[in-house]
Amino acid sequence: MTTWNSLRISLVQHASGLEPDANRSLLTELTPADSDLIVFPEVFARDFGKPGSDLSPYAEAQDGPFGTEVSRVAEKRGATVVAGMLETSGDADGRPFNTLLVRGGAEAAYRKIHLYDSFGYKESDALVAGAIEPVVVDIDGVPTGLMTCYDLRFPELARRLVDQGAELIVLPAAWVAGPRKVDHWRTLVRARAIENTVFIAAAAQSAPRYCGHSMVVDPLGDVLAEAGEGDEIVSATIDRAVLEEARRTNPSLVNRRM
Repeated sequence: MTTWNSLRISLVQHASGLEPDANRSLLTELTPADSDLIVFPEVFARDFGKPGSDLSPYAEAQDGPFGTEVSRVAEKRGATVVAGMLETSGDADGRPFNTLLVRGGAEAAYRKIHLYDSFGYKESDALVAGAIEPVVVDIDGVPTGLMTCYDLRFPELARRLVDQGAELIVLPAAWVAGPRKVDHWRTLVRARAIENTVFIAAAAQSAPRYCGHSMVVDPLGDVLAEAGEGDEIVSATIDRAVLEEARRTNPSLVNRRM
């Protein structure tokens, strides 16, 4: 991976709907023209719907209609776009993967490892977990790790991404609203950034079903940009000099003994 100096990131906080065609049509409208990396939320291609819904009819191949449109928009903007979709898996019950696509200046995919069997939900009834294979991709020279939503509650994954060289972690989410949930989200995003001395760009779906509060956080935990609860696009520029200074100030990765 090449050396980088700065990267302009935009987080698209928007609630996806139940009609895939309508969600695809929003990609061009919502993708800004002045960023190097644009991050959409988890399952932007089609929302989960009611808990327990059959998601198999909405699964696509990575090069299906949604992936094709993500690639087209990324090329048009001259940027890298990350967006969540439901991907066909070959599962006997038809359950899809919950997949992040990376298209444009970089090409990759990440299938969500930790399914949301928590807080009264059971995502594993409708989805298949991805293989335990952390994904790091070069985005304009920035080694970038990929995580999705509930993955945030498992610090081991973020640490494995950083061990593989990640200096930025991209985290699309549909963080379900509820008591303490915004506080959990903000605390955990900042914690993953601080403990790993890494930038985090976390793009969330918006209220009322989800929490919003998309965030870009630097390696010392400072919030560079944060959305409210509603539909919004927030942007920030990350600088490698900040990461280098943070790792000099807080050399916890070097001081590890386990």
